[in-house]
Amino acid sequence: MHHDAWTPNCTYISYYKQGKEKRLMFMRNGVFKLREVLIVLGSPNTPDGELSDISKSRLDYCFSYYKKGKFVLCTGGWGAHFNTSPHSHATYSKSYLLEKGVYEKDFLDFALSSNTVDDAVKIKPILAKLTNVTLIIITSDYHVDRVRLIFDVILDGYHKKIIGVKSNLKQKEYEMLVQHEKKAIRSIVENGLTYNHNK
Repeated sequence: MHHDAWTPNCTYISYYKQGKEKRLMFMRNGVFKLREVLIVLGSPNTPDGELSDISKSRLDYCFSYYKKGKFVLCTGGWGAHFNTSPHSHATYSKSYLLEKGVYEKDFLDFALSSNTVDDAVKIKPILAKLTNVTLIIITSDYHVDRVRLIFDVILDGYHKKIIGVKSNLKQKEYEMLVQHEKKAIRSIVENGLTYNHNK
């Protein structure tokens, strides 16, 4: 069971637009609540745009958690290691979720990122347009520790929950990914995060 911050018996205090910015404040039982942003981190797709099983598992979890009124933010641009198709990975992710039944108006702008650090960097200015939000970051089980390490630095100040969806990979493939993650985490711990603070 998860806490649903967006429910029909909320009292909406204000909703207004500033350019393309959406801002929301609402109350339930006299207490201000935070609107959830479901952030689906990208994963590989084929050169033809077919989503990998890992991608679909993250998106399926997103849809299972989603209710009308929650924001959805898809990440993933292009990269030799995950997407060499004509369209961004986030485009395929959004199409998948639209077919499942997510409302168009609940999607935020894409974070057209190329790796996990870039995910957080490019998510930040999108979130800066919002107020009173809490983050539900959806990734895979083997990826959680690195996501937490990176997002706690770059998205400091946001309340966040990181979901590690079971990857259902073959044992050998899973262990290779776990070792890759451990190596990447060790590099961050030893050398710190390198990224453009001004993006």
